[in-house]
Amino acid sequence: MPRYVIQLHQARALHYDFRLEVDGVLRSWAVPKGPSLDPAEKRLAVQVDDHSLSHGDYEGPSVIIWDDGVYSPLTDGAFAEALDGGHASFWLEGSKLRGGWTLHRTSDGRKPQWLLIKRRDEAAAAGVALAPESVKTGRTLT
Repeated sequence: MPRYVIQLHQARALHYDFRLEVDGVLRSWAVPKGPSLDPAEKRLAVQVDDHSLSHGDYEGPSVIIWDDGVYSPLTDGAFAEALDGGHASFWLEGSKLRGGWTLHRTSDGRKPQWLLIKRRDEAAAAGVALAPESVKTGRTLT
């Protein structure tokens, strides 16, 4: 099964880098507020350049691996084509996140904007704060 990783990154502003393994690279989005377990909260996800698979293992002074695991596509057909078409659903099995999620593109351009949305399932929860530490080292960025 392909993997996913979410890195918490302190750059100009603290944000989450959401990455899905697709066709030998990590397709990537910057999610300023991070994922939400509440299906009513649609989170902005700005598409950024693809990263190498090895980047998914990186932790450093300003980056931690906030979550990781595997995913399975819920979209019919090739998953890369679903992403290229602007709408893809998938099931995450990670250390912190589980259940169904959807990425939906809302605008094209130099940095396409998407929404990251938790699907309504048994893992959905409103008002739940997710732990800030690395799933690999237990480190935090604060």
